[in-house]
Amino acid sequence: MKRIVVALVLLLFAGNLYSQKPAYLIYNSKGKKVTYKKMIKELEDKDIVLFGELHNNPIAHWLQYELTHDLNASRKLILGAEMLEADNQVLLNQYLKDSINYQALDSLARLWPNYKTDYAPLVDYAKDNQLPFIATNIPRRYANKVYKGGFEVLDSLSNQEKEWIAPLPIPFDSELKTYKNILEMMGDHGTPELVKAQATKDATMAHFILKNYQKEHLFIHYNGAYHSDNYEGILWYLKRKEPNLKYGTITTVSQENVNKLLNENKNIADFIICVDNNMTTTY
Repeated sequence: MKRIVVALVLLLFAGNLYSQKPAYLIYNSKGKKVTYKKMIKELEDKDIVLFGELHNNPIAHWLQYELTHDLNASRKLILGAEMLEADNQVLLNQYLKDSINYQALDSLARLWPNYKTDYAPLVDYAKDNQLPFIATNIPRRYANKVYKGGFEVLDSLSNQEKEWIAPLPIPFDSELKTYKNILEMMGDHGTPELVKAQATKDATMAHFILKNYQKEHLFIHYNGAYHSDNYEGILWYLKRKEPNLKYGTITTVSQENVNKLLNENKNIADFIICVDNNMTTTY
């Protein structure tokens, strides 16, 4: 009788466990559900991981932190992010070394409005664990120049300013699916210069990732999903320069039903974090 009671309790527990509505599920590129543990195991073997986020998605930000913490247990890490611009690396280094406080960083480094809630935990994790954190993005003022005048405007920058962007001339393939989709999505507002501005960001982030990558380390880079979806964007530039490194990609998508990955969300990354579209946002 005791065994029957125990069995019933276990069945009830299991039924309750599997009846929970998941906030997110993880899929591989083919749309097969995978565990967080399996994702970590596969990414442990990479040299560079691009973690594509939806900027206001709390699940993505939480998993960025958890993934970083868990991979740090088995690999030497270098961290980097789109959300910090290359000309602020000195300030960022000063913060990581406790030479300046958060208020100074905030007032000088053009931090994103959601930095404190979404990115400060990652930077502070690097600080607490003495990990490098690289500001990889092109200063936005130069991307804006490209948006208005194309790649040619970068030639007039000073030598100092050119240190904060990818080496010129920047390679560019307008036929990449990601760039063609930008023009389609933007409609009448889309221009070739807009796509080139996106490419300067992708190229610059790839440049600073490789410039700061060290052998026997794993570089985790946090960026908007569109900068690495479809194995393009940043990854296209990385592979042009270093095709033999082992790369891993993660993206974040939002669906009404997370229990089956939509076809449109398959094959866009090695791992797809599928989040319920009713999830609250950070801004």
